Amino acid sequence: MSKWFKSGTPWIWMTGGAVSLSLVAVLGLLLMIGWRGLTYFWPHTIYEWQLSTPEGERYTVIGEIHDREAVPVAQLRGAGLTLEGVTEDTLTRYLVKTGNREFVPLDFRWILETNIVSRSEPVNMAVIERSHNGNFYGYVERVQENDSAVSGDVREQLLARIARVDELNERMEDLQKGEIGSINHQLERLRLKQRKLDLDGELTDEALAAIQAEEEQLRADYKVLEKELFALRDEARRDSVVVRDMRGQEVTISLGEVLDVAWPNNMNLLAQTGHWFGEIGKFVSGEPREANTEGGVFPAIFGTVFMVILMAIIVTPLGVVAAIYLHEYAGKNSLTKIIRIAVINLAGVPSIVYGVFGLGFFVYMLGGSLDRLFYPEALPSPTFGSPGVLWSALTLAILTLPVVIVSTEEGLSRIPSSVRQGSLALGATKAETLWRIIIPMASPAIMTGLILAIARAAGEVAPLMLVGVVKLAPNLPVDGNFPYLHLDRKFMHLGFHIYDVGFQSPNVEAARPLVYATSFLLVTVIVGLNLTAIGIRNHLREKFRSLDQ
Repeated sequence: MSKWFKSGTPWIWMTGGAVSLSLVAVLGLLLMIGWRGLTYFWPHTIYEWQLSTPEGERYTVIGEIHDREAVPVAQLRGAGLTLEGVTEDTLTRYLVKTGNREFVPLDFRWILETNIVSRSEPVNMAVIERSHNGNFYGYVERVQENDSAVSGDVREQLLARIARVDELNERMEDLQKGEIGSINHQLERLRLKQRKLDLDGELTDEALAAIQAEEEQLRADYKVLEKELFALRDEARRDSVVVRDMRGQEVTISLGEVLDVAWPNNMNLLAQTGHWFGEIGKFVSGEPREANTEGGVFPAIFGTVFMVILMAIIVTPLGVVAAIYLHEYAGKNSLTKIIRIAVINLAGVPSIVYGVFGLGFFVYMLGGSLDRLFYPEALPSPTFGSPGVLWSALTLAILTLPVVIVSTEEGLSRIPSSVRQGSLALGATKAETLWRIIIPMASPAIMTGLILAIARAAGEVAPLMLVGVVKLAPNLPVDGNFPYLHLDRKFMHLGFHIYDVGFQSPNVEAARPLVYATSFLLVTVIVGLNLTAIGIRNHLREKFRSLDQ
């Protein structure tokens, strides 16, 4: 036994077991998050309950089961329920999502099994997804055009007219974000141009007349586009659908606010799978609604990826240059040791401290100075003197800089000194040796540092709350208006979106599944970014493998 311990075999098994347990825990966590998040998009069965009150009154509830739990009978009796004739120790209660927010006081309600008289799954029960007020559950009675009933199959007519409204909504969105947005952007630039000329004392009558003429032309174009937009809105509101809800009353819903309709109780497995993929696609490509508790997360995905790429562009040259100086040029003295210790210690600074530094130095000091020097006409409204995507990327670049420096230095230290000496002996300068030999050989280590930097930066939230991220960004940092790349704009981030939905949402029950879905999406984005960087690193490793020979 002592020989077995001395051989080191037990420690190998212990290490392997610890790694296996860690891997199982990580995979289990990811599977749990993925399951809880992705099942949210599966079409759930819609039930119709006939319930009775303790006084004997009966009423109807329509909705989908959101959760269920077993509650001790003693706890229910302690809450004031009589529960006559109940002999069980526990009773099941269901958390039901009823929708129909404008007519029903509770979007979610608990139903105790003793109150259930009957439960059915009507095949003609429809789920109507709307742009506001959430889902609407009920029976589709008829489709109307200009308040007149439309003949023909109700479902076919409804789906065809929703497709028509979707096309109109797309045209309205393109009009608002395209031509109308461009005119608004040009009007703002004209206003700033006039103010700049006024501040510089160059606002002559001729310049003012030219600006006013251009402004009048833009406003005339705006009125034409506005008229077209209002016409499209009227077209979208032409049709409506009449639905009978759980109260037994008919409700008229304009198709202008209807996004989709489905009959989940009438779907087979193939239809359910297609609906599931469609809902995931809308979640990934759509914009958030209802205080981020519904809709998609595309702005958050775009903001996360854009900010991480911008951070990588900033941190890579800074980290590589710093590592090359420390390893290749700096002397082996106490100052260099202190700098290395400081770089290593920077990796342990809490991220919120970097956020405070970014807010004070980048936003207020550097951004405010840029505004006074280059954008005085926009003051007191800040341009770069307020949190934005540029300052967020710079803050995270400083946060991840130690990782890139340490990783690059380790890669440089693994390169034999004979390679440097051989290059210099053949007549190359030190700069040529670094550029053509050393940096290519160290590029896999540089990419390793970048991978670690991306993994950390993509999941950071605390510093971003101070330097650029917001709950809802009206515009993306990239659009069709000059200069096309707007680094001063605020942006959305998946990590902050998870925090906002999970802890700041006015409807906790509705938001809970989206927390899991967004968390799984964030992990997927980070894994995708890392796999891309790993692929580049492996390519570089194969490309410069001959230099190691």
